[in-house]
Amino acid sequence: MRLEPMQKIKVAANSEQNSGFEFLLWCWNDDPALVIVIKKLLVKFPQWGIAYVDGVLVDWEE
Repeated sequence: MRLEPMQKIKVAANSEQNSGFEFLLWCWNDDPALVIVIKKLLVKFPQWGIAYVDGVLVDWEE
């Protein structure tokens, strides 16, 4: 797992600031370890409008 994406995700978790769907999707497809972290983040912040359905990351606003 690369450190930079994980750091950005941790900042998002601490600040409640959405990292953006494209970034989360890139991380989701890039590193299986980040999938677990992203799932927890999306449960914590449903107001972001991003969810995972059947193993796929979904942006509810699109």
